[in-house]
Amino acid sequence: QVQLVESGGGLVQPGGSLRLSCAASGSLERFNFMGWFRQAPGNQREMVALIIPGGTTTYCESVKGRFIISREIGKNTVYLQMDSLKSEDTAVYYCHLAMSRGNSWGQGTQVTVSS
Repeated sequence: QVQLVESGGGLVQPGGSLRLSCAASGSLERFNFMGWFRQAPGNQREMVALIIPGGTTTYCESVKGRFIISREIGKNTVYLQMDSLKSEDTAVYYCHLAMSRGNSWGQGTQVTVSS
């Protein structure tokens, strides 16, 4: 089984920064996709950022230029650096791992942007 554990969420003011971490453990495949999703109250879960084994990244339009996803392969950890945070970024952020045999999700970490 695969376990994903997120950390780094919290309360920040608009314009502030936050860095999320997701540590993966268990039976991991060499080639996979990892990413971050988020879900605000009353909204559908949406893709925020995705990184593939080769390092290529993609982001949803609303976070481009503000968020950066990175991956520490040796530690099986993925990060999401969030800068210039806005109130609309408030959501529960979930780490995601896609493998050939299925998908895994973290428990989520709350990010609240408010003054």
